[in-house]
Amino acid sequence: MIERLGGLWGHLQAQPVFWLLLTLGIFQLASLLAKRTKGFPLANPVGLSILLLVLILYFTSTPYSVYFAGGQWIHFLLAPATVALAVPLYLQQERIRSMLIPLLLTLTSGSLLAITSSVGIAWLLGASPSSLLSLAPKSATAPVAMGIVEKLGGIPSLTAAVVILTGVTGAVAAPWVLDRLNIREPAVRGFSMGLVSHGIGTARAFQESNETGAFAGLGMGLNALMTAILVPLLYRLFF
Repeated sequence: MIERLGGLWGHLQAQPVFWLLLTLGIFQLASLLAKRTKGFPLANPVGLSILLLVLILYFTSTPYSVYFAGGQWIHFLLAPATVALAVPLYLQQERIRSMLIPLLLTLTSGSLLAITSSVGIAWLLGASPSSLLSLAPKSATAPVAMGIVEKLGGIPSLTAAVVILTGVTGAVAAPWVLDRLNIREPAVRGFSMGLVSHGIGTARAFQESNETGAFAGLGMGLNALMTAILVPLLYRLFF
């Protein structure tokens, strides 16, 4: 019986479509759990899905390359999904124009704080210069953050891990913090989540409303641009 199960698993493991369907199935279960718990912060669908998939890969000794043979199709859809954020942004263009100055001030201060807080804490803990550089763009979306670090001589793999951790943490904690601060305005909530936790935070924001998600997408995009400007500038000043 055990040999048959092992043989079945070996067969399924070699099928890219199995990993694609498994990823989608796990995310659906995680989304169902989030709904059943009425948005409990730790029941974040993205965070739970990542955790479960990592555990499955670890305990089955499955190489990431085998998983990615199926998971790459979800990865491929990230590009058009990101472009599709332009639609809700377009629908909110009048609101964005009316809030332009507050949004720019929040963007500048938020981006600076995200960079300096992570670098400052790591410096106090004795991190190496390359690690400090790798942590600096943690709140930007992964392709931008890794591109910045690679150009400046940091550790892109460390940056990728920290960016994902930041996104999951922000998606879990940000709504809870905003609720405790009694901040209910969708634009403020969305822009904050997108700014500090990029795409994962934006996905969480869309669970609240289209307006919240639109402003989260705006925060994610503008913070990527601001981070690409600030990190090299601060690097030249302090490194």
